[in-house]
Amino acid sequence: MKSLAHAFKAAAVQYPGRLALVSADGGMDYQTLDLQSDRLAAALAQEGVVKGDRIGLYCMNCAFFVVAYVGILKAGATVVPINLLLNPAEVAYILDDAGAKALIYHAAFAEMAVHLRNSVVSLKFSIGMGGETEGAKRWEDMLKGDAPAPKIEFDAAEDIAAILYTSGTTGKPKGAMLTHANLLANTSSVQEAMQFRPGEDTVLVVLPMFHAFAATVGMLSTLFCGCTIAPLVRFEPELVARTIHETRATIFLGVPSMFTLLLRLKPESVALLESLRFCVSGGAALPVEVLQRFEALFGKTIYEGDGPTECSPVTCVNPNGGPTKPGTVGLPIPGVEMRIVGEVGVEPLLSGQVGEIAVRGPNVMKGYWNRPDDTREAFRDGWFLTGDLGTEDEDGYFSIVDRKKDLIIVNGMNVYPRVIEEVLYRFPAIREAAVVGEPHDLHGEIPIAYVSLLSSDGASEADIRAYCREHLGRHEIPRKIFILEELPKTATGKILKRELRKQGEVERGVKNLGDS
Repeated sequence: MKSLAHAFKAAAVQYPGRLALVSADGGMDYQTLDLQSDRLAAALAQEGVVKGDRIGLYCMNCAFFVVAYVGILKAGATVVPINLLLNPAEVAYILDDAGAKALIYHAAFAEMAVHLRNSVVSLKFSIGMGGETEGAKRWEDMLKGDAPAPKIEFDAAEDIAAILYTSGTTGKPKGAMLTHANLLANTSSVQEAMQFRPGEDTVLVVLPMFHAFAATVGMLSTLFCGCTIAPLVRFEPELVARTIHETRATIFLGVPSMFTLLLRLKPESVALLESLRFCVSGGAALPVEVLQRFEALFGKTIYEGDGPTECSPVTCVNPNGGPTKPGTVGLPIPGVEMRIVGEVGVEPLLSGQVGEIAVRGPNVMKGYWNRPDDTREAFRDGWFLTGDLGTEDEDGYFSIVDRKKDLIIVNGMNVYPRVIEEVLYRFPAIREAAVVGEPHDLHGEIPIAYVSLLSSDGASEADIRAYCREHLGRHEIPRKIFILEELPKTATGKILKRELRKQGEVERGVKNLGDS
Protein backbone atom coordinates (compact mmCIF):
# COMPACT_ATOMS: atom_id res chain seq x y z
CA MET A 1 0.00 0.00 0.00
CA LYS A 2 1.31 3.47 -0.82
CA SER A 3 2.28 6.03 1.81
CA LEU A 4 1.42 9.71 2.28
CA ALA A 5 4.82 10.51 0.72
CA HIS A 6 3.83 8.53 -2.40
CA ALA A 7 0.44 10.24 -2.56
CA PHE A 8 2.08 13.67 -2.49
CA LYS A 9 4.71 12.67 -5.09
CA ALA A 10 1.95 11.47 -7.44
CA ALA A 11 0.19 14.86 -7.19
CA ALA A 12 3.49 16.71 -7.77
CA VAL A 13 4.13 14.69 -10.92
CA GLN A 14 0.61 15.32 -12.21
CA TYR A 15 0.44 19.04 -11.31
CA PRO A 16 4.06 20.32 -11.28
CA GLY A 17 3.22 23.93 -12.24
CA ARG A 18 0.04 24.20 -10.20
CA LEU A 19 0.27 26.32 -7.03
CA ALA A 20 0.45 24.12 -3.94
CA LEU A 21 0.42 27.20 -1.69
CA VAL A 22 -0.72 30.75 -2.29
CA SER A 23 -0.65 33.82 -0.06
CA ALA A 24 -0.53 37.60 -0.30
CA ASP A 25 3.28 37.26 -0.56
CA GLY A 26 3.19 34.91 -3.55
CA GLY A 27 3.07 31.16 -3.87
CA MET A 28 4.92 27.87 -4.26
CA ASP A 29 4.16 25.35 -6.99
CA TYR A 30 4.08 21.57 -6.56
CA GLN A 31 7.46 21.09 -8.24
CA THR A 32 9.15 23.46 -5.75
CA LEU A 33 7.36 21.95 -2.73
CA ASP A 34 8.42 18.49 -3.93
CA LEU A 35 12.05 19.56 -4.35
CA GLN A 36 12.27 21.38 -1.00
CA SER A 37 10.64 18.53 0.93
CA ASP A 38 12.98 16.01 -0.79
CA ARG A 39 15.97 18.08 0.32
CA LEU A 40 14.70 18.29 3.89
CA ALA A 41 14.14 14.51 3.95
CA ALA A 42 17.70 13.95 2.70
CA ALA A 43 19.11 16.39 5.29
CA LEU A 44 17.19 14.67 8.10
CA ALA A 45 18.57 11.30 6.98
CA GLN A 46 22.08 12.75 7.04
CA GLU A 47 21.46 13.87 10.62
CA GLY A 48 20.68 10.29 11.58
CA VAL A 49 16.87 10.34 11.35
CA VAL A 50 15.59 6.88 10.51
CA LYS A 51 12.19 5.39 9.83
CA GLY A 52 9.91 5.66 12.86
CA ASP A 53 11.76 8.53 14.57
CA ARG A 54 9.49 11.27 15.93
CA ILE A 55 10.06 14.89 14.88
CA GLY A 56 8.34 17.82 16.63
CA LEU A 57 6.92 20.50 14.32
CA TYR A 58 6.37 23.86 16.00
CA CYS A 59 5.15 26.36 13.43
CA MET A 60 2.22 28.55 12.47
CA ASN A 61 0.24 28.17 9.20
CA CYS A 62 2.67 28.99 6.38
CA ALA A 63 4.73 27.38 3.61
CA PHE A 64 7.39 26.31 6.16
CA PHE A 65 4.84 24.12 7.97
CA VAL A 66 3.83 22.31 4.77
CA VAL A 67 7.40 21.76 3.52
CA ALA A 68 8.47 20.47 6.94
CA TYR A 69 5.45 18.16 7.29
CA VAL A 70 5.95 16.57 3.85
CA GLY A 71 9.73 16.39 4.33
CA ILE A 72 9.39 14.58 7.67
CA LEU A 73 7.06 12.03 6.03
CA LYS A 74 9.48 11.51 3.12
CA ALA A 75 12.24 10.77 5.65
CA GLY A 76 10.06 7.95 7.00
CA ALA A 77 9.69 9.78 10.31
CA THR A 78 6.58 10.62 12.32
CA VAL A 79 5.30 14.21 12.59
CA VAL A 80 4.45 15.44 16.10
CA PRO A 81 2.69 18.81 15.55
CA ILE A 82 2.76 21.18 18.53
CA ASN A 83 -0.21 23.28 19.63
CA LEU A 84 1.04 26.88 19.58
CA LEU A 85 -1.00 27.90 22.64
CA LEU A 86 0.56 25.42 25.04
CA ASN A 87 2.87 26.59 27.80
CA PRO A 88 6.55 25.47 27.96
CA ALA A 89 5.88 22.62 30.41
CA GLU A 90 3.05 21.24 28.22
CA VAL A 91 5.15 21.37 25.04
CA ALA A 92 8.08 19.72 26.84
CA TYR A 93 5.74 16.98 28.12
CA ILE A 94 4.54 16.18 24.57
CA LEU A 95 8.04 16.08 23.04
CA ASP A 96 9.29 14.01 25.97
CA ASP A 97 6.31 11.63 25.85
CA ALA A 98 6.80 11.15 22.09
CA GLY A 99 10.57 10.69 22.53
CA ALA A 100 11.13 13.26 19.78
CA LYS A 101 14.59 13.06 18.20
CA ALA A 102 14.45 16.55 16.66
CA LEU A 103 12.43 19.76 16.71
CA ILE A 104 11.73 21.87 13.61
CA TYR A 105 10.50 25.28 14.68
CA HIS A 106 9.76 28.75 13.35
CA ALA A 107 11.99 31.60 14.53
CA ALA A 108 8.94 33.17 16.20
CA PHE A 109 9.28 30.39 18.81
CA ALA A 110 13.07 30.61 19.19
CA GLU A 111 12.89 31.45 22.91
CA MET A 112 10.68 28.45 23.61
CA ALA A 113 12.99 26.26 21.50
CA VAL A 114 15.95 27.11 23.76
CA HIS A 115 13.92 26.03 26.81
CA LEU A 116 12.91 22.79 25.04
CA ARG A 117 16.48 21.96 24.01
CA ASN A 118 17.48 22.24 27.66
CA SER A 119 14.57 20.26 29.08
CA VAL A 120 13.77 17.45 26.61
CA VAL A 121 16.48 14.79 26.83
CA SER A 122 15.52 12.90 23.68
CA LEU A 123 16.13 15.94 21.39
CA LYS A 124 19.36 15.40 19.45
CA PHE A 125 19.13 18.52 17.29
CA SER A 126 16.78 21.30 16.21
CA ILE A 127 16.20 23.20 12.97
CA GLY A 128 15.14 26.84 13.01
CA MET A 129 13.35 28.46 10.10
CA GLY A 130 12.27 31.95 9.14
CA GLY A 131 14.88 34.11 10.90
CA GLU A 132 17.61 34.12 13.54
CA THR A 133 17.71 30.74 15.26
CA GLU A 134 20.77 30.67 17.47
CA GLY A 135 21.83 27.23 18.67
CA ALA A 136 19.91 25.42 15.94
CA LYS A 137 20.69 24.21 12.46
CA ARG A 138 19.58 26.71 9.83
CA TRP A 139 16.65 25.72 7.64
CA GLU A 140 18.29 27.34 4.60
CA ASP A 141 21.41 25.19 5.08
CA MET A 142 19.32 22.03 5.37
CA LEU A 143 17.71 22.78 2.01
CA LYS A 144 20.97 23.54 0.16
CA GLY A 145 22.04 19.97 -0.49
CA ASP A 146 21.18 18.00 -3.60
CA ALA A 147 21.30 14.49 -2.11
CA PRO A 148 18.20 12.46 -3.05
CA ALA A 149 15.50 11.78 -0.49
CA PRO A 150 15.97 8.40 1.23
CA LYS A 151 14.20 5.41 -0.26
CA ILE A 152 11.83 4.24 2.45
CA GLU A 153 9.94 0.95 2.43
CA PHE A 154 6.63 1.87 4.03
CA ASP A 155 4.15 -0.45 5.70
CA ALA A 156 1.18 1.91 5.43
CA ALA A 157 -1.02 -0.05 7.84
CA GLU A 158 1.62 -0.11 10.60
CA ASP A 159 3.89 2.92 10.09
CA ILE A 160 2.81 5.99 12.06
CA ALA A 161 2.63 9.18 9.98
CA ALA A 162 1.58 11.53 12.79
CA ILE A 163 1.05 11.49 16.54
CA LEU A 164 -1.59 14.07 17.39
CA TYR A 165 -1.95 14.91 21.05
CA THR A 166 -5.53 15.33 22.20
CA SER A 167 -6.23 18.39 24.33
CA GLY A 168 -6.58 16.29 27.47
CA THR A 169 -9.67 17.66 29.24
CA THR A 170 -8.64 15.56 32.22
CA GLY A 171 -5.10 14.55 33.03
CA LYS A 172 -2.21 14.59 30.55
CA PRO A 173 -2.82 14.71 26.79
CA LYS A 174 -2.71 11.39 24.91
CA GLY A 175 -1.01 10.93 21.55
CA ALA A 176 -3.31 9.44 18.89
CA MET A 177 -1.21 7.35 16.48
CA LEU A 178 -2.41 7.91 12.92
CA THR A 179 -0.87 5.60 10.34
CA HIS A 180 -0.27 6.34 6.67
CA ALA A 181 -3.23 4.05 5.88
CA ASN A 182 -5.49 5.91 8.36
CA LEU A 183 -4.79 9.29 6.76
CA LEU A 184 -4.86 8.01 3.17
CA ALA A 185 -8.30 6.49 3.81
CA ASN A 186 -9.60 9.68 5.42
CA THR A 187 -8.25 12.07 2.78
CA SER A 188 -9.71 9.93 -0.01
CA SER A 189 -13.12 9.82 1.73
CA VAL A 190 -13.06 13.60 2.36
CA GLN A 191 -12.27 14.33 -1.30
CA GLU A 192 -15.19 12.14 -2.38
CA ALA A 193 -17.71 13.43 0.18
CA MET A 194 -16.84 17.11 -0.36
CA GLN A 195 -16.39 16.78 -4.14
CA PHE A 196 -13.03 18.53 -4.30
CA ARG A 197 -12.17 19.48 -7.89
CA PRO A 198 -8.70 18.04 -8.59
CA GLY A 199 -6.26 20.69 -9.74
CA GLU A 200 -8.86 23.46 -9.34
CA ASP A 201 -10.00 24.26 -5.80
CA THR A 202 -8.23 26.64 -3.40
CA VAL A 203 -8.83 25.99 0.30
CA LEU A 204 -8.42 28.81 2.82
CA VAL A 205 -6.79 27.29 5.93
CA VAL A 206 -6.90 29.61 8.92
CA LEU A 207 -7.60 26.79 11.38
CA PRO A 208 -4.20 25.80 12.80
CA MET A 209 -2.57 23.05 10.77
CA PHE A 210 -1.26 21.37 13.94
CA HIS A 211 -4.91 20.39 14.48
CA ALA A 212 -6.41 17.24 12.91
CA PHE A 213 -9.25 18.99 11.00
CA ALA A 214 -6.99 21.51 9.24
CA ALA A 215 -4.17 18.98 8.68
CA THR A 216 -6.38 16.37 7.03
CA VAL A 217 -9.02 18.43 5.22
CA GLY A 218 -7.11 21.67 4.66
CA MET A 219 -3.61 20.35 3.94
CA LEU A 220 -3.37 16.64 3.04
CA SER A 221 -6.70 16.20 1.21
CA THR A 222 -5.96 19.41 -0.70
CA LEU A 223 -2.39 18.47 -1.67
CA PHE A 224 -3.19 14.91 -2.72
CA CYS A 225 -5.63 16.08 -5.40
CA GLY A 226 -3.51 18.91 -6.79
CA CYS A 227 -5.51 21.73 -5.22
CA THR A 228 -4.11 24.87 -3.59
CA ILE A 229 -3.75 25.75 0.10
CA ALA A 230 -4.15 29.40 1.11
CA PRO A 231 -2.65 29.35 4.64
CA LEU A 232 -3.45 32.17 7.04
CA VAL A 233 -1.66 32.76 10.36
CA ARG A 234 -4.53 34.23 12.39
CA PHE A 235 -8.29 34.59 12.28
CA GLU A 236 -9.56 38.14 11.86
CA PRO A 237 -12.85 38.48 9.96
CA GLU A 238 -11.69 41.32 7.66
CA LEU A 239 -8.35 39.61 6.98
CA VAL A 240 -10.11 36.33 6.17
CA ALA A 241 -12.51 38.09 3.79
CA ARG A 242 -9.66 39.94 2.01
CA THR A 243 -7.59 36.75 1.71
CA ILE A 244 -10.53 34.82 0.24
CA HIS A 245 -10.91 37.60 -2.34
CA GLU A 246 -7.17 37.90 -3.11
CA THR A 247 -6.53 34.16 -3.45
CA ARG A 248 -9.90 33.41 -5.11
CA ALA A 249 -10.41 30.71 -2.48
CA THR A 250 -13.25 28.31 -3.25
CA ILE A 251 -13.54 26.46 0.09
CA PHE A 252 -13.43 27.85 3.63
CA LEU A 253 -12.93 25.62 6.68
CA GLY A 254 -14.07 26.98 10.04
CA VAL A 255 -15.30 26.23 13.52
CA PRO A 256 -18.60 27.67 14.83
CA SER A 257 -17.05 30.71 16.53
CA MET A 258 -15.50 31.78 13.20
CA PHE A 259 -18.85 31.77 11.41
CA THR A 260 -20.31 33.76 14.32
CA LEU A 261 -17.59 36.42 13.92
CA LEU A 262 -17.85 36.53 10.10
CA LEU A 263 -21.49 37.56 10.57
CA ARG A 264 -20.12 40.83 11.98
CA LEU A 265 -18.33 41.81 8.75
CA LYS A 266 -19.14 45.24 7.39
CA PRO A 267 -21.79 45.11 4.63
CA GLU A 268 -19.20 46.14 1.99
CA SER A 269 -17.03 43.11 2.90
CA VAL A 270 -19.77 40.54 2.20
CA ALA A 271 -18.95 40.52 -1.53
CA LEU A 272 -15.34 39.53 -0.76
CA LEU A 273 -16.54 35.95 -0.13
CA GLU A 274 -18.01 35.70 -3.62
CA SER A 275 -15.43 33.18 -4.93
CA LEU A 276 -16.37 30.54 -2.32
CA ARG A 277 -18.18 27.43 -3.54
CA PHE A 278 -19.01 26.33 0.01
CA CYS A 279 -17.85 26.28 3.64
CA VAL A 280 -17.22 23.39 6.02
CA SER A 281 -17.78 23.56 9.79
CA GLY A 282 -16.39 21.13 12.34
CA GLY A 283 -14.74 20.92 15.73
CA ALA A 284 -17.92 21.65 17.72
CA ALA A 285 -21.66 21.81 17.18
CA LEU A 286 -22.69 24.69 14.91
CA PRO A 287 -25.78 26.43 16.30
CA VAL A 288 -28.60 26.24 13.73
CA GLU A 289 -29.27 29.96 14.21
CA VAL A 290 -25.67 30.81 13.18
CA LEU A 291 -25.80 28.50 10.16
CA GLN A 292 -29.06 29.98 8.90
CA ARG A 293 -27.93 33.59 9.39
CA PHE A 294 -24.62 32.93 7.62
CA GLU A 295 -26.22 31.22 4.63
CA ALA A 296 -28.81 34.02 4.35
CA LEU A 297 -26.17 36.78 4.49
CA PHE A 298 -23.48 35.29 2.24
CA GLY A 299 -25.48 32.92 0.06
CA LYS A 300 -22.95 30.13 0.73
CA THR A 301 -23.81 26.67 2.05
CA ILE A 302 -22.10 25.45 5.21
CA TYR A 303 -21.63 21.69 5.29
CA GLU A 304 -21.40 20.67 8.93
CA GLY A 305 -19.40 17.57 9.78
CA ASP A 306 -17.62 15.99 12.69
CA GLY A 307 -15.03 13.53 13.87
CA PRO A 308 -12.50 13.12 16.70
CA THR A 309 -8.71 13.31 16.30
CA GLU A 310 -8.58 9.52 16.79
CA CYS A 311 -10.53 9.05 13.53
CA SER A 312 -8.06 11.04 11.40
CA PRO A 313 -10.48 12.96 12.12
CA VAL A 314 -13.48 13.09 9.75
CA THR A 315 -16.27 10.57 10.30
CA CYS A 316 -19.34 12.30 8.85
CA VAL A 317 -20.52 15.39 6.98
CA ASN A 318 -23.66 16.77 5.39
CA PRO A 319 -23.10 15.62 1.80
CA ASN A 320 -22.07 18.12 -0.86
CA GLY A 321 -24.85 18.02 -3.44
CA GLY A 322 -27.08 15.86 -1.24
CA PRO A 323 -29.76 16.92 1.20
CA THR A 324 -28.34 18.84 4.18
CA LYS A 325 -30.02 18.79 7.57
CA PRO A 326 -29.22 21.80 9.79
CA GLY A 327 -28.47 20.73 13.34
CA THR A 328 -26.98 17.40 12.22
CA VAL A 329 -23.40 16.43 11.39
CA GLY A 330 -24.59 14.55 8.33
CA LEU A 331 -23.96 11.05 7.01
CA PRO A 332 -20.91 8.82 7.52
CA ILE A 333 -18.32 9.56 4.82
CA PRO A 334 -17.45 6.74 2.37
CA GLY A 335 -15.72 3.81 4.05
CA VAL A 336 -16.71 4.83 7.59
CA GLU A 337 -19.33 3.06 9.72
CA MET A 338 -21.10 4.83 12.58
CA ARG A 339 -23.73 3.74 15.06
CA ILE A 340 -25.34 4.79 18.32
CA VAL A 341 -24.63 2.33 21.14
CA GLY A 342 -25.70 1.93 24.75
CA GLU A 343 -23.60 1.38 27.89
CA VAL A 344 -23.00 -2.29 27.02
CA GLY A 345 -22.23 -4.01 23.71
CA VAL A 346 -22.28 -2.53 20.23
CA GLU A 347 -25.82 -3.27 19.09
CA PRO A 348 -27.22 -0.08 17.49
CA LEU A 349 -29.96 1.72 19.43
CA LEU A 350 -33.27 2.57 17.76
CA SER A 351 -33.62 5.65 15.56
CA GLY A 352 -33.85 8.80 17.70
CA GLN A 353 -32.53 7.17 20.88
CA VAL A 354 -29.63 8.96 22.60
CA GLY A 355 -26.44 6.93 23.05
CA GLU A 356 -22.70 7.09 22.45
CA ILE A 357 -21.42 7.49 18.89
CA ALA A 358 -19.18 4.56 17.90
CA VAL A 359 -17.04 4.47 14.74
CA ARG A 360 -15.38 1.71 12.73
CA GLY A 361 -13.27 2.04 9.59
CA PRO A 362 -9.78 2.28 8.06
CA ASN A 363 -9.49 5.87 9.35
CA VAL A 364 -9.57 4.86 13.04
CA MET A 365 -6.23 5.28 14.84
CA LYS A 366 -3.80 2.50 15.64
CA GLY A 367 -4.08 3.47 19.32
CA TYR A 368 -2.66 5.89 21.87
CA TRP A 369 1.13 6.24 21.96
CA ASN A 370 2.54 4.17 24.86
CA ARG A 371 -0.95 3.94 26.45
CA PRO A 372 -2.15 0.32 25.97
CA ASP A 373 -4.72 0.58 28.80
CA ASP A 374 -6.24 3.80 27.40
CA THR A 375 -6.29 2.20 23.94
CA ARG A 376 -8.18 -0.85 25.19
CA GLU A 377 -10.66 1.37 27.04
CA ALA A 378 -11.36 3.41 23.90
CA PHE A 379 -12.53 0.40 21.89
CA ARG A 380 -15.43 -2.00 22.30
CA ASP A 381 -15.58 -5.07 20.04
CA GLY A 382 -13.61 -3.29 17.31
CA TRP A 383 -15.61 -0.04 17.51
CA PHE A 384 -14.01 3.22 18.67
CA LEU A 385 -16.08 4.96 21.35
CA THR A 386 -15.98 8.70 20.61
CA GLY A 387 -17.28 10.00 23.94
CA ASP A 388 -19.98 11.94 22.04
CA LEU A 389 -23.65 11.42 22.82
CA GLY A 390 -25.84 11.52 19.76
CA THR A 391 -28.76 10.21 17.76
CA GLU A 392 -29.27 8.75 14.30
CA ASP A 393 -32.45 9.65 12.41
CA GLU A 394 -34.50 7.53 10.00
CA ASP A 395 -32.41 8.78 7.05
CA GLY A 396 -29.07 7.86 8.65
CA TYR A 397 -28.09 11.43 9.59
CA PHE A 398 -26.27 11.77 12.90
CA SER A 399 -26.71 14.54 15.45
CA ILE A 400 -24.43 15.26 18.38
CA VAL A 401 -26.38 15.94 21.53
CA ASP A 402 -23.30 16.60 23.67
CA ARG A 403 -20.01 15.23 24.95
CA LYS A 404 -20.72 12.34 27.31
CA LYS A 405 -18.71 14.09 30.05
CA ASP A 406 -20.73 17.32 29.56
CA LEU A 407 -24.09 15.70 30.32
CA ILE A 408 -25.81 17.40 33.30
CA ILE A 409 -28.07 15.31 35.55
CA VAL A 410 -30.67 17.46 37.33
CA ASN A 411 -32.89 15.61 39.82
CA GLY A 412 -32.08 12.37 37.95
CA MET A 413 -33.07 13.85 34.56
CA ASN A 414 -30.62 14.16 31.66
CA VAL A 415 -30.03 17.77 30.60
CA TYR A 416 -28.04 18.31 27.41
CA PRO A 417 -26.09 21.60 27.36
CA ARG A 418 -26.44 21.84 23.60
CA VAL A 419 -30.25 22.07 23.85
CA ILE A 420 -29.89 25.08 26.19
CA GLU A 421 -27.15 26.62 24.02
CA GLU A 422 -29.33 26.44 20.89
CA VAL A 423 -32.02 28.42 22.75
CA LEU A 424 -29.48 31.00 23.98
CA TYR A 425 -28.13 31.52 20.45
CA ARG A 426 -31.64 32.44 19.31
CA PHE A 427 -31.73 35.31 21.82
CA PRO A 428 -30.92 38.33 19.60
CA ALA A 429 -28.38 40.00 21.93
CA ILE A 430 -26.22 36.90 22.48
CA ARG A 431 -23.08 36.37 20.39
CA GLU A 432 -21.79 33.17 21.97
CA ALA A 433 -23.00 30.80 24.65
CA ALA A 434 -21.77 27.79 26.60
CA VAL A 435 -23.47 25.77 29.32
CA VAL A 436 -21.78 23.60 31.96
CA GLY A 437 -22.98 21.67 34.99
CA GLU A 438 -22.27 22.58 38.60
CA PRO A 439 -22.69 20.26 41.62
CA HIS A 440 -25.69 21.08 43.80
CA ASP A 441 -26.67 19.64 47.20
CA LEU A 442 -30.38 19.49 46.48
CA HIS A 443 -30.60 18.80 42.72
CA GLY A 444 -27.39 16.81 42.12
CA GLU A 445 -26.31 19.23 39.40
CA ILE A 446 -27.59 22.49 37.93
CA PRO A 447 -26.96 24.11 34.52
CA ILE A 448 -24.84 27.29 34.47
CA ALA A 449 -24.69 29.52 31.36
CA TYR A 450 -21.83 31.73 30.19
CA VAL A 451 -22.57 34.17 27.37
CA SER A 452 -20.94 37.02 25.48
CA LEU A 453 -23.09 39.77 23.95
CA LEU A 454 -23.10 41.59 20.63
CA SER A 455 -22.96 44.92 22.48
CA SER A 456 -22.34 45.97 26.09
CA ASP A 457 -25.92 47.17 26.56
CA GLY A 458 -27.46 44.20 24.73
CA ALA A 459 -29.30 42.47 27.56
CA SER A 460 -29.29 41.75 31.27
CA GLU A 461 -29.13 38.45 33.12
CA ALA A 462 -32.84 38.87 33.97
CA ASP A 463 -33.76 39.31 30.24
CA ILE A 464 -31.89 36.14 29.30
CA ARG A 465 -33.43 34.14 32.14
CA ALA A 466 -36.94 35.30 31.18
CA TYR A 467 -36.28 34.16 27.58
CA CYS A 468 -35.08 30.76 28.84
CA ARG A 469 -38.25 30.35 30.90
CA GLU A 470 -40.29 30.72 27.72
CA HIS A 471 -38.30 28.19 25.71
CA LEU A 472 -36.91 25.58 28.12
CA GLY A 473 -38.19 23.05 30.63
CA ARG A 474 -37.90 24.04 34.29
CA HIS A 475 -35.00 21.63 34.90
CA GLU A 476 -33.15 23.07 31.86
CA ILE A 477 -33.24 26.76 32.82
CA PRO A 478 -29.72 27.94 33.78
CA ARG A 479 -29.66 28.65 37.53
CA LYS A 480 -26.84 31.17 37.03
CA ILE A 481 -26.00 33.27 33.99
CA PHE A 482 -22.62 34.95 33.65
CA ILE A 483 -22.07 37.64 31.01
CA LEU A 484 -18.41 37.74 29.87
CA GLU A 485 -16.68 39.95 27.31
CA GLU A 486 -15.26 36.85 25.59
CA LEU A 487 -15.60 33.12 26.21
CA PRO A 488 -12.28 31.25 26.59
CA LYS A 489 -11.27 29.30 23.46
CA THR A 490 -8.73 26.78 22.22
CA ALA A 491 -6.29 27.58 19.41
CA THR A 492 -8.89 26.28 16.96
CA GLY A 493 -11.59 28.61 18.27
CA LYS A 494 -13.49 25.94 20.21
CA ILE A 495 -15.08 27.20 23.45
CA LEU A 496 -13.14 25.84 26.45
CA LYS A 497 -15.75 24.49 28.82
CA ARG A 498 -13.14 23.21 31.25
CA GLU A 499 -11.98 26.82 31.80
CA LEU A 500 -15.58 27.84 32.51
CA ARG A 501 -15.89 24.98 35.02
CA LYS A 502 -12.69 26.21 36.70
CA GLN A 503 -14.16 29.71 36.90
CA GLY A 504 -17.24 28.26 38.60
CA GLU A 505 -15.06 26.37 41.07
CA VAL A 506 -13.20 29.57 41.96
CA GLU A 507 -16.49 31.39 42.51
CA ARG A 508 -17.75 28.60 44.80
CA GLY A 509 -14.47 28.64 46.74
CA VAL A 510 -13.52 25.12 45.63
CA LYS A 511 -10.34 26.46 43.99
CA ASN A 512 -8.18 29.51 44.09
CA LEU A 513 -7.39 31.31 40.85
CA GLY A 514 -3.79 30.10 41.07
CA ASP A 515 -4.81 26.42 41.14
CA SER A 516 -4.43 24.35 38.02
